[in-house]
Amino acid sequence: MYVCSCFGVTEQQVKDHAAAGACTPRQIASASKAGTDCGGCVRTIQAMLGRGACPRRELLERKQTPATSDAPVEGLPEAA
Repeated sequence: MYVCSCFGVTEQQVKDHAAAGACTPRQIASASKAGTDCGGCVRTIQAMLGRGACPRRELLERKQTPATSDAPVEGLPEAA
């Protein structure tokens, strides 16, 4: 079934891009152009992606979380 009739993007193609790491409609658009013309399919793509876990997002969050250590951070008061 076509999700984006403007560019002929199918439901399976969106699922394949999501499986390859595209977690947002914008990332799907970058991979397939779906949602970049009339925009009518963006909500369908959002619904297909859902709010589930995103491997790419989880990796980014891990990289942004500072490593914990017992050493005091300069400029911050030490815990008593």
